[in-house]
Amino acid sequence: MTVPDNRDFEELLEYLRRTRGFDFTGYKRTSLMRRVQRRMQMVAVASFNDYVNYLEVHPDEFIQLFNTLLINVTAFFRDSPTWEYIASDILPRILVRKESNAPIRAWSAGCATGEEAFSLAMLLAEALGLDDFRERVKIYATDLDEEALAHARLGMYSLRDVAVVPEALRDKYFEPNNGHFVLIKDLRRAVIFGRHDLIQDAPISRVDLLLCRNTLMYFNAEVQARILARFHFALQEGGFLCLGKAEMLLTQSNLFSAVDLRRRIFSKVTRVGLRDRLLVMSQSNNDEALGIFTPQARLREHAFDANLTAQVVIDLNGQIVLANERARAMFNLNNRDIGRPLRDLELSYRPVELRSRIEQVYTERRSVFEHEVEWTPPEGERIYLDVQLMPLSEPLGSLLGVSITFTDITHYRKLQEELEQTHQDLEMAYEELQATNEELETTNEELQSTVEELETTNEELQSTNEELETMNEELQSTNEELQTINDELHRRSDELNHANHFLAAILTSLRSGVAVLDREFLVLSWNRRAEDLWGLRSDEVQHHHFLNLDIGLSVSQLRQPIRDCLQGNLPFYEVILEATNRRGRRIHCRVGCTPLMGSRSEILGVIVLMEELQDGTG
Repeated sequence: MTVPDNRDFEELLEYLRRTRGFDFTGYKRTSLMRRVQRRMQMVAVASFNDYVNYLEVHPDEFIQLFNTLLINVTAFFRDSPTWEYIASDILPRILVRKESNAPIRAWSAGCATGEEAFSLAMLLAEALGLDDFRERVKIYATDLDEEALAHARLGMYSLRDVAVVPEALRDKYFEPNNGHFVLIKDLRRAVIFGRHDLIQDAPISRVDLLLCRNTLMYFNAEVQARILARFHFALQEGGFLCLGKAEMLLTQSNLFSAVDLRRRIFSKVTRVGLRDRLLVMSQSNNDEALGIFTPQARLREHAFDANLTAQVVIDLNGQIVLANERARAMFNLNNRDIGRPLRDLELSYRPVELRSRIEQVYTERRSVFEHEVEWTPPEGERIYLDVQLMPLSEPLGSLLGVSITFTDITHYRKLQEELEQTHQDLEMAYEELQATNEELETTNEELQSTVEELETTNEELQSTNEELETMNEELQSTNEELQTINDELHRRSDELNHANHFLAAILTSLRSGVAVLDREFLVLSWNRRAEDLWGLRSDEVQHHHFLNLDIGLSVSQLRQPIRDCLQGNLPFYEVILEATNRRGRRIHCRVGCTPLMGSRSEILGVIVLMEELQDGTG
């Protein structure tokens, strides 16, 4: 394995997003890269670029890769203290504020094979009774892994899976079925499984309880914040959020309050300020949340045109789509220029060369800044501009174009020059005060550095804890895979033994002596009738050259027929030879040769049949 190249790894993630719709760019790079490299080792691929080529040639590899990346380690009532608290405290608090016939909605995000969703279903059925449960409860269980969802929809689990379920619940809600256990229909109908991407897809709404345990830890801090904002939008007022024991809800404390920090259970803050509402809507990318702004669409259009900062919007084809009034006046544009290619206008290279910078924005998918660009209009004084080129993207990441703003900083530049002169004058007058100020700044920087180091240490400790949790789950997953492989090897060994016994029984039952030869004339099989004819046991002739055997048959006369059979020139050959059997009696022996054919019609060897003829037979 070569040294990992982060740029090549990012290109691999972009390839997965573009071709298969899985966006892993928000996942933590350390654990994500480790899992990809483990899969690359299994298929003997050295670099990330080679692995992209391998995926293009072997599309079935996508399934194996996603199974490796999306670890589905789960169990019924996992972390039992948390489930006991949900049953004894959280569910009663949800039910007490509900009307007697009001629906109850829950969401299990990252449900894997469904054990967590069905655990919640059993607790709700116990709290409500099956009749009310059937009428009122809907549990939405979502995951990215289609294979895991297909398994979950069956509601069928092994004895080892249900061993942790309390016996009373197991007897009440499971039915035995051919060595497995199946959830009763009332529970299976209440749980709705579906594929859902926490980063891209809109959240499920009006949820009373949201379970997302040990899923957020795979994402970086920015993506965690965006997902938690979506969770806030999904929950009912005062709804509950349950996270995994390795996850700490550090970034959204203004949206959630802790109910039980040790068990990682939080409640939605019912009153948040305008700033927080806007943050939720902007991070959720949800049409329902953003719909309130639709009536203001025309107002935004006029606001764009009235903006005092010159702004131009270019589409992917390089054509001007929008130019506000300030831009039209500054660069002498008119309505006929809207829709024209940028390259045909003077604006493409003056006041600054734009075409190469637009290419840079598209390539790097980030904003490009040019500070203090000096420009003299055809009729006017020299001015200074800050030019910013910013990519415009859809919510799913597809590029739409680029926005270019030209901010006139001439006034600020003049003020800056005047301030610099004033500052020089002040420096000469207050040199002693400046020295004291520098010492205070140095002390402040040292304190700030100390605080940052402490924060970094805290983040590293938390990251280490999350990686240990991840490694523990990977070990559990590997152990289960090894158990499955071991069971499969036992089954195949039994089938092979059965096939060998069946073949041995056939050879023993034949009245003719049988010798099976490979292409080198070495004996592979020698049945009991052959032992009786010539007096040599099977273990005495196996892997010996047939033509070198010391038996009472003139095997040298069979050399050419056997070669013809091996070359495919002779489908069957039969001859009667004089021979001496193991008792020393002269006999007539009918000898037949036929090719030994493989499953693909290739010749693997020769079967030699030897039968003693009774007197008077031919």
